Amino acid sequence: MTRAIMHGCNGHMGRVITDLVSKDDDIEIVAGIDPFDDGHNTYPVFASIKDCDVKADAVIDFASAKAEDALLDYCVEKQIPVVVCTTGLSKEQLDKVRESACKVAVLKSANMSLGINTLFKLLQDAAKVFIPSGYDVELVERHHNQKLDAPSGTALALADAIKEVAGDEYYYKYDRSQEHKKRDPKEIGISAVRGGTIVGVHDVIFAGEDEVIEFTHTAYSKSVFAKGAIEAAKFLAGKPAGFYDMSDVIQAQ
Repeated sequence: MTRAIMHGCNGHMGRVITDLVSKDDDIEIVAGIDPFDDGHNTYPVFASIKDCDVKADAVIDFASAKAEDALLDYCVEKQIPVVVCTTGLSKEQLDKVRESACKVAVLKSANMSLGINTLFKLLQDAAKVFIPSGYDVELVERHHNQKLDAPSGTALALADAIKEVAGDEYYYKYDRSQEHKKRDPKEIGISAVRGGTIVGVHDVIFAGEDEVIEFTHTAYSKSVFAKGAIEAAKFLAGKPAGFYDMSDVIQAQ
């Protein structure tokens, strides 16, 4: 059984993961880290990662970006693999994530959903067929009206997967409103929609002459990301130092 520390245990995702883990016989949360604690958890909760003295096989990180540096230092010192799910990390912090992976196992993906990470591979297979045949590529992503960034990191990751196949001559087009000309065949269009409580929808369109092929991923709740993080923690436990992503988790299943 994998023994995990939940970093950010009392945040929304921390609570979702705690609930899912309670129903999973292959993993347990042995400690939580959160500065806000009302005592409802069945495991000990520490205000800071540096105060945690509980042995564990992996850390699941869904906390604030300001706590990331201390977490990475702790995981390197204690040699505990970490699944980094916290968003909004600075360039310096992202560099530190990579540096830490030279000393301890670190897993980070733009999106923790198993479905999205399977879609990366499917899109590359499709792009190998459709790009040489001159199909246009468009991505449309939809999220709730509270989301701060646009386009989403997942949309960019999906576009990157296609661009790896398409080649460097392809480029991203975010806004055509100021242009009055036909579409450049080398564009990969990316559009963002914000409204209501949409958890996350990503549409990838390959548009050719007389036919359109669409790939769609819809997240109906944030539990899809929690499930992916849990599977990632199980996978990462016991792994040697290195940088991993969700494609490694999928290949191991």
